[in-house]
Amino acid sequence: MFQIKTLNKISPCGLQVFDPAKYAHGDDVENPDAIMVRSASMHEMEMPANLKAIARAGAGTNNIPVDKCAEQGIVVFNTPGANANAVKELVIAGLLLSSRKIVPAIEWAKTLKGKGDEVGKLVEKGKSAFAGPEIKGKSLGVIGLGAIGVMVANAASNLGMKVYGYDPYLSVDSAWNLTHNAIHALDVKEIYANCDYITIHVPLTPETKEAINAETIATMKDGVRILNFARGDLVKTEDILAALDSGKVAAYVTDFPNDALIGVEGVIAIPHLGASTPESEDNCATMAAKELVDYLENGNITHSVNLPDAVLPRTENTTRICVIHRNVPNILTRITGAAAAENINIENMLNKSKKDFAYTILDVTTAVSDEAIAAVDAIDDIIRIRVI
Repeated sequence: MFQIKTLNKISPCGLQVFDPAKYAHGDDVENPDAIMVRSASMHEMEMPANLKAIARAGAGTNNIPVDKCAEQGIVVFNTPGANANAVKELVIAGLLLSSRKIVPAIEWAKTLKGKGDEVGKLVEKGKSAFAGPEIKGKSLGVIGLGAIGVMVANAASNLGMKVYGYDPYLSVDSAWNLTHNAIHALDVKEIYANCDYITIHVPLTPETKEAINAETIATMKDGVRILNFARGDLVKTEDILAALDSGKVAAYVTDFPNDALIGVEGVIAIPHLGASTPESEDNCATMAAKELVDYLENGNITHSVNLPDAVLPRTENTTRICVIHRNVPNILTRITGAAAAENINIENMLNKSKKDFAYTILDVTTAVSDEAIAAVDAIDDIIRIRVI
């Protein structure tokens, strides 16, 4: 029976994926085959020797030591797209909040409490201070056209906005789903120069960290409104504050508050609500559980952040050997050679690589002895081997 440890409260929809005849799950599991996690930090956690996989019920994996896991042969999964609609809806709300001064207007309206019959007159007198433009007819630049970026672009286009999209790594699926009305920007500078609103939807990497900074802001339109529902460090805090103070940036909407941003005029700081919907939590947990089941039972990898995706349909009357290894020359020849030396007949095979690591699936028709597995495992650069 597979043991699944939960480090956070996981939606029952996800836990229902696990067949109770094959799986046990809970936060008290001591030697798990897999872990399901949401926001709990695992960086100081000692990884159990039996641990084969970690599934993050969400997109970001900053709370997981991804590289360390790869070195130990632990596959780390995430759930891209499962929370995309929830984030998309909040981004659209952010567009409206940044334009119409809704938040300060509501706060001002609260000050009228107790004014009695004068409230109506005070509202009419004071409302002009909170006027703001409509988004229809304005230009929106979407940087990053993954699952969320495409949804945002399509929704904004349906609301009458002129949409520019930029993504040098645009996938075929995203391209098919993107509205035909979107203008394909070949350089992010095109978005900076032309857009009234800019929303960023890229992962945080050394290359993208503080991509929105004094230098890039200087190339944007005066009065631009910037939205960040991806990662806080994509925007350099001191530079966005300076741009707000000068009027270069009219508003900054972020789902990642920090002490410097809170209470600043022009900043709309939302407490990381992007994926905080019951539907999103259900979707993420369900996807994460299905990824674990397919890996534990079939050795298939889908949506891994540290190992290559590799899916091979099962063949009847075969045993599956799954090998995590380093991506080095001749390693596949050594693996198949060792198998052949042990009289293992390979009927089907799949090999995929991702940077320094690779994954090989062998479907074999002969019995697999402990000695045969030991022979393959003894090869240099083999990290982990499983027989299913």
